[in-house]
Amino acid sequence: MAADVEARPPRGDLLGPWNSAVSSYYLLTGATVLLLALGLVMVLSSSSVDSLSLTEGASPYSIFLNQAQYALMGLPLAFVASRLPVAFYKRVAWPGLALAVALQLLVFSSLGVEVKGNRNWVQIPGLGQVQPSEFAKLALAVWLGMVLARKRHLLGQWLHVLLPAAVVAMGVVGLVLLGKDLGTAIIMLVLVAGALFVAGVPMRMFGVAAVLAGVVVVALAQGSSNRMSRIEAHFDPHCDVLNACYQTTRGKIGLSSGGLTGVGLGESREKWSYLPEAHNDFIFAILGEELGLLGTGLVLALFAVLAVAIARVVRRHSDPFVQITAGAIGAWILGQAVVNVAVVIGLLPVIGVPLPLVSAGGSALITTLLALGVVLSFARQEPGAAQALAARPSVVRRSLVVIGRSVPGSSRG
Repeated sequence: MAADVEARPPRGDLLGPWNSAVSSYYLLTGATVLLLALGLVMVLSSSSVDSLSLTEGASPYSIFLNQAQYALMGLPLAFVASRLPVAFYKRVAWPGLALAVALQLLVFSSLGVEVKGNRNWVQIPGLGQVQPSEFAKLALAVWLGMVLARKRHLLGQWLHVLLPAAVVAMGVVGLVLLGKDLGTAIIMLVLVAGALFVAGVPMRMFGVAAVLAGVVVVALAQGSSNRMSRIEAHFDPHCDVLNACYQTTRGKIGLSSGGLTGVGLGESREKWSYLPEAHNDFIFAILGEELGLLGTGLVLALFAVLAVAIARVVRRHSDPFVQITAGAIGAWILGQAVVNVAVVIGLLPVIGVPLPLVSAGGSALITTLLALGVVLSFARQEPGAAQALAARPSVVRRSLVVIGRSVPGSSRG
């Protein structure tokens, strides 16, 4: 018995990989890549029918190929963002926000495009439709990190919270609301709340802000017949009979028919034009139908890994700018995932926000990858992380070692 106790490794050794300086970096990278790969597979599976119905003679892969193209654009941007120093993001905080506001103002110009009542897109020649509000999320997160970090010791006072952080943030959210995109505006409010929370704003201020935000959201919802119909349908026990909650009902049917292991990849019935936005806002329902509880559980677990990794960056980094910016990005991406899943399973009215990294959507995918690249940059600069990453053998060197070992007659110098 004593020998067994002596042979047992110390607790620190068991937690060694978790306590490693590069754990955040690898957790972020792994979860992001897996979610992106799963998202591409599900977009391919869920969009084939809609792709065929776009135009006569269209390819069943057209939506998937667009999404794959956006992924190929976003991955290099994320890689570059992950290699940039923290000082770079501090320098571009103000210019980035100014550029994001300018792009959002283009929505109200002749380049603006209205889709289903929301004027939140810009038609750019050669690029197609771009959603400026997605880029505004990242710019706002970095800007809030810069401003709140400088005034952190003053955030117990209302005036210093309001100016300039809250006022400017509400101005950016207001531009999105002018385009009638309430769903995106709500996610941006979650982003702002995440930044203020990590910055250390007193909870009493959060309480007042939450009440004010609730009043504004209710007023905006009442000002739109479309939004009110969604909310009324959500709380109406007879909405199935009235066909007022058709999309949510079909989403639940898809989820419930998947069981534990799903009906099989590509075998969804709901994607045959029964479930609207099957490859976008309601892709989680198709994922549950085809891959079952195991598939949806995997997606939720990967988002949980993202949450843990971002929390590690916030906790381990000493720079307030990094902490606040990472907290804002985490609140945005994880908050949006929670809202999307809650809508699909019927806990919230239909709002219209995609599932990050999984749903189809070019601007959303590129910006999410870019934002995660920023957090990866922060993770690379955690205490001890830069030295640990620099000490790794390069991929080429490791490959040559493996090849050398596998060649008959090779010798070790």
